[in-house]
Amino acid sequence: MTTIVPPVPEAPEAAAVTVSGPRTAPAASGFVRPVVRFRSSRPDLLLCAALLCVIMVVQGWNITHFPALSDDEGTYLAQAWAVQQGDGLGHYTYWYDHPPLGWIQIAFLTWIPSLIAPESMTVATMRFAMLVVSAVCAVLLYVLARRLFLPRWAAGLAMLLFGLSPLAVVLQREIFLDNVAVMWMLLAFCLAASPSRHLWHHFAAGLAAATSVLTKETMLLVLPALLVTMWRHSHRDTRKFAVTGGITACVLIGLSYPLYALLNSELFPGPGHVSLIGGITYQMSRPGSGFILDEGSGSHGVLTSWLYYDTVLPLGGLAGAALLLLTLRWSVTARALAGPALAVAILAAVAMRPSGYLPAMYVIQALPFLALVLAGGAASVAHAVLRRPGGRFKPRSDWNVPDRLVRGARIGVAALLALAATAYIAPRWYDGNRTALTVDANAPYRAAAAWLQDEVDDPARTRVLVDDALWLDLVHDGFTPGTGAIWFYKADLDPAVTKTLPGGWRDIDYVVSSPTVRRDAVDLPTVKSALEHSTPVAVFGEGEDRIEIRRVGQIAGGQL
Repeated sequence: MTTIVPPVPEAPEAAAVTVSGPRTAPAASGFVRPVVRFRSSRPDLLLCAALLCVIMVVQGWNITHFPALSDDEGTYLAQAWAVQQGDGLGHYTYWYDHPPLGWIQIAFLTWIPSLIAPESMTVATMRFAMLVVSAVCAVLLYVLARRLFLPRWAAGLAMLLFGLSPLAVVLQREIFLDNVAVMWMLLAFCLAASPSRHLWHHFAAGLAAATSVLTKETMLLVLPALLVTMWRHSHRDTRKFAVTGGITACVLIGLSYPLYALLNSELFPGPGHVSLIGGITYQMSRPGSGFILDEGSGSHGVLTSWLYYDTVLPLGGLAGAALLLLTLRWSVTARALAGPALAVAILAAVAMRPSGYLPAMYVIQALPFLALVLAGGAASVAHAVLRRPGGRFKPRSDWNVPDRLVRGARIGVAALLALAATAYIAPRWYDGNRTALTVDANAPYRAAAAWLQDEVDDPARTRVLVDDALWLDLVHDGFTPGTGAIWFYKADLDPAVTKTLPGGWRDIDYVVSSPTVRRDAVDLPTVKSALEHSTPVAVFGEGEDRIEIRRVGQIAGGQL
């Protein structure tokens, strides 16, 4: 038995229709489609499993070597390590820079490997935990595509676009909060578009959305698109209760974050403590990176880096979203995908604002929706090309053209379009993914960690300024967390650390000068002085990506 419901609620709704057999018929409300039950559909399960294997191989191969380790990855993993150790919400004072739920989840993902081999809990090896997140996201995207009435081939296309784009391969490998937040938001969309349309599905969608926002607060931008999906896929008779319940669940769970700050007397700024309002104020006051289309701006540099890896998914996704939004009135596919298309539009509009800070990982939260609307746009084009001769494009009777010839011509056109798209995409993705699968960008970091382990005789009494990408390596090698292995920002910005350095740069033994340290030292007096009063004792790599281990010292007169 197959239960069928209207795909969208604009038309007057009738009771769900139940018919036997794989095909469906129009109900009193007009056009209907069969409900796709993913867990009981063998073709869907087999296709999703096959595509998932391909995605996991591509994303997992060479994952510890490429891309280069980033300071953000090290920060989130170090905070997760602190949670595992019972040392609080961070390896330094938690100052409400992001909600802590994100790295608490990372702590759970890395719990088992850290128990088996605690010394291996470093950024490179713990990237394998992100494969779990990527796998869940890919499956949820396929399920969502089918629940939004995309045909099986289009759902598979969305999954491949999301999992195999070189831009996705690079960013989804990294330990970013955005990747975990996207997983929860995709779950929220799947629940909002549930074919069963139970009230608890919409409540659960609100809970999943709140979890996503508490994982990375920028996911707030996607909530209007989720609300649209929930509204369009809920039953008319229970829509008000469902949507109200989803919103209430999201708000109540979201309020737990400011409630936590309030109970700790850290909601408002004050002397001697951090605060949630202070953290938000700092984030909102960060220097803007300029207009994204201004070639001299930092935002344009971020855009260029995205397009360097892949132009197909970002630009094609934007085109797909525009196509769907412009054809909402006429296209069933466009109406079903209104929520994801709106998500792309909102995220693009925020990225296009003239001022504000645009981080490189911002695009992560757009990737699944870009893939979904691009596949949806392809499905709309295929539907228009392959529409049966009995539809709007039926040939005139005086042409005397057999229907089978028209059908064959349309199939040929569709095949040519598919081949042209494949010929355009395949070589570009091959080059991008070949880099991800073969290049070793982290050899200098590994060499620097090995040098410090072998050459420093008494790590417990040695103080090293280092970026967070190497912080856990030093901790596992015996350097004292926090005051021996010192995250370089904290030497200037954390009073708990600066009071342990009464002599400033003179109390530091080594500086591991990575690209991040050299870039940000301009605004950090202690770090800058340590670099100026040091000499390199080991250099690994070359050019801007080199890692220098610099010995800090002084002679008579205060000169190095």
